[in-house]
Amino acid sequence: MTDKPSSRTRAQKHCDGVRLFGEVWKAGEMEDGESLVRRWEDLDTDILVKIFQSFDIYQLTSGIAHVCSAWRLACCDPLLWKTLDLSMMKSNYIKIPLEPYVYVDGRSDKKLTHVLKTSLNLSRGNLMTLIFHFNLYVSDDLLTYTAERCPRLKRLVMPAWNRIKKTGICKAIRCWKDLESLTMPSIANPPYLMEEIAKNCKNFNELKIMGPCDIFFASTLVAYLPKLKVLSLRCSMLLKDALIIILDGLQHLEVLNISHCLVIDTAPPRAPRRLLKELDPVILKKASRLRMFLTCMQDSCIMCQRTKNDEGLMRWYKYEKGLWLEDEVRSLAY
Repeated sequence: MTDKPSSRTRAQKHCDGVRLFGEVWKAGEMEDGESLVRRWEDLDTDILVKIFQSFDIYQLTSGIAHVCSAWRLACCDPLLWKTLDLSMMKSNYIKIPLEPYVYVDGRSDKKLTHVLKTSLNLSRGNLMTLIFHFNLYVSDDLLTYTAERCPRLKRLVMPAWNRIKKTGICKAIRCWKDLESLTMPSIANPPYLMEEIAKNCKNFNELKIMGPCDIFFASTLVAYLPKLKVLSLRCSMLLKDALIIILDGLQHLEVLNISHCLVIDTAPPRAPRRLLKELDPVILKKASRLRMFLTCMQDSCIMCQRTKNDEGLMRWYKYEKGLWLEDEVRSLAY
């Protein structure tokens, strides 16, 4: 696996692996046509790693590391474990009226635990990027187990919050001293999380929020992450006053993405909220100091239409697979 997903199909990658196997065995043929007997464990490690790079996470954790010591060595190569992408894994769950408001099927939990623990064992602490699906309900214990085994993590896409307690995420953040970038669902009580990041992650500079940004959230960012450089709030509900707080308070901010947001003008008490059709000159002037200020508020834009239909809280499950991972900010797109 690599830092950025390849545009080549999985079938094409497997074909490359098959060709490599073929070339290896052809190289073992003698000039008179007789085959030289070679053992699987004698296959060059670099070639094995190249082949394993065409495998998905399910194949890598299916037991190939147990074939022989040479294959296990190849399976643990750091080239395979720069990124652990679990964005294709979703929990099988039902909603319930009491906390944590979801019940996850035991088989679903067991599958996640197997894939995650096997991956962490093979990665040997080399993971730099970890991507969870937004509908993956990870338990507190499993999150802590993960954090302790990938201390070099720099980029994280968080799973759903429902089963993660305050103690669990704080303990995890303390393990991730090198964390630089976080994509996360919106959270009702953000101060404790932002404070933990501020105290432990000295190189933290990128944040993407998948959910509404109100005045409380914006004020929290300014209070605890004043040196934030990149912020994406795309496809969400954003109060105009919250946007002003961000522009005024985050003096080190270089890139702000509010593409496809529902920007709401704060109304007087009892008055209906007003959806802005365009940004006013005051906001544009404040944003002019940024290196990049990304906006899109066009009625003809499909993503703007979807955000409006979903009332600023995107129901990503309705749309194209992997769409939720996209971002106009290249460093935040997966």
